[in-house]
Amino acid sequence: MRWLLALCAALLVALPAAAHQQKTAISILSHNERTGLLEVVHRVPLHDAEHALKRRGIAAPDIIGDIPDRRAFVRYIAERFTVTHEGEPIAFTLLGSEIDGGSLVIYEEAPSPGPGARLAVRSLILTDVWARQENRVNIGSGTEVETLIFRAGDPAKDATLR
Repeated sequence: MRWLLALCAALLVALPAAAHQQKTAISILSHNERTGLLEVVHRVPLHDAEHALKRRGIAAPDIIGDIPDRRAFVRYIAERFTVTHEGEPIAFTLLGSEIDGGSLVIYEEAPSPGPGARLAVRSLILTDVWARQENRVNIGSGTEVETLIFRAGDPAKDATLR
């Protein structure tokens, strides 16, 4: 009975610590018919983003209060998320970022190759921090969405822009 109580106590202590790191990033990639642009929205848990900056040498990152730290993470996203069309990389322009609850949301856009274009997407966001990181990239909008799932070491995956 004593070992059961010790196990329960250990679990109660470990669960809050594990709950902070979500190990999931979500990106949405869509064609905007009105503007003719390819839009990307990345949503990354703040705690995970700050942990990535620590791994990159920033001692006490503060994405909420320190704009240079936020910019450092945005640069990190640009290095770890790539899209190509017909073998050519798509160069995204950063529109901005904001804090939404416990997440950092990053907005980007680029000229769109248009609906029906085949894209090669690779999302390595935070996979260098955690081997169990999972990145979901939703391509399209409304009811026409294809989801690509990436883990550490995954190559680029093809999808059709809708």
